[in-house]
Amino acid sequence: MAKKSAIERNNKRKALVKKYAGRRERLKEAALNEDLPLEERFEARLKLAALPRNSAENRIRNRCEVTGRPRAYYRKLKMSRVALRELGNLGKVPGMVKSSW
Repeated sequence: MAKKSAIERNNKRKALVKKYAGRRERLKEAALNEDLPLEERFEARLKLAALPRNSAENRIRNRCEVTGRPRAYYRKLKMSRVALRELGNLGKVPGMVKSSW
């Protein structure tokens, strides 16, 4: 069995988050609703725990869309500093000028 790349794994997590988002939200609301009886809240927590771990939004890692690098990620540009520098040097980022002294 071939090992999956981190990019593929992250994309699979994004798909699971999208798939289970509504169900997870409803269960969270029920689990935290103080107006419901204790048994119903506990049941909601059990159902929430039964969902796949990778369907939680906080398991998605920000990754560069160019290289897949997880570190030094610029959220607005959706790329890492390494890719940004490389594309900037090639003149492919509008408004970015290479400086040297």
